[in-house]
Amino acid sequence: MKKLVKGLQRFRSETFAANKELFERLSTNQSPEVLFITCSDSRIYPNLITSAEPGELFILRNAGNIVPPYGTASGGEAATIEYAVEALGVKDVIICGHTNCGAMKGLLFGKDLHESMPSVKTWLQYAETTKRLVLDKYPNETDPGTLINIAVQENVLLQLVHLQTHPAIASAISRSKISLHGWVFKIDAGDIFAFDADFGQFRPLTEHAKCASTGRLYLSEGSTL
Repeated sequence: MKKLVKGLQRFRSETFAANKELFERLSTNQSPEVLFITCSDSRIYPNLITSAEPGELFILRNAGNIVPPYGTASGGEAATIEYAVEALGVKDVIICGHTNCGAMKGLLFGKDLHESMPSVKTWLQYAETTKRLVLDKYPNETDPGTLINIAVQENVLLQLVHLQTHPAIASAISRSKISLHGWVFKIDAGDIFAFDADFGQFRPLTEHAKCASTGRLYLSEGSTL
C-alpha cells in the first residue's frame, strides 16, 4: 500500500499537473472509440500496451476475458457492452487474451477447482467449448504450456462468437457501425497478435489490422503465435 500511496502522490504532482486540461475535459464527458475486453491478469495493462491516453479505451476486465452469451449471466458484462455501444458509440471492440493465462490453465487442468474455487469453476463454464476444441483438435499435444496458449487463442475466438449474440453488437454489425477484433498479447515479447480470418491464424498486428466479426473463427492448425 505504501508504494501505491506514493504513486498517487507522484501522479498528482507530476502526471496530473502535466495533463490538467485533459483531465478537466474528461471530468465532464468521455468519448472512447474502443471497447477493450481483456483479462483481469495483473500483467495486462491495456493503456500501456496500446499507448492509449485516458479516455480513449472503455475497458471490461474479468478472469479469462470471457463474454457470456447474451441472457445467460447476471454479471455486468452485458451491461458494460450495451453501454459502450449504445451510449458511447464505440466503433471497435477488441477481445484481448494473453499468453500463459491462469484462467485457461484452470480450464484445462483445474480438476480441483470445484473444491477451492467453485465460483471460478462456474465462471469458466462459459469457456467450456474452448476446452473441448483444444482437446479434440490437438489430441497428441502433451506440453501444458503449448496447450494453454492454444486455448488462449481459441478462447478469444469463442468469446467473439458470444459477443455477437448481444443485441447491441448484432445491430451495430448489421449497420456496419462496429468492427470486432481478436488479439493475443504475448507477454514475454511485448507483441500483439491479431486474428486474420482470411488465413485462420493469429498474425503479428504489424502485418494485420482486419476485423474478425463474422464467419467461421476457429483456428486452423499451425498458428504462428
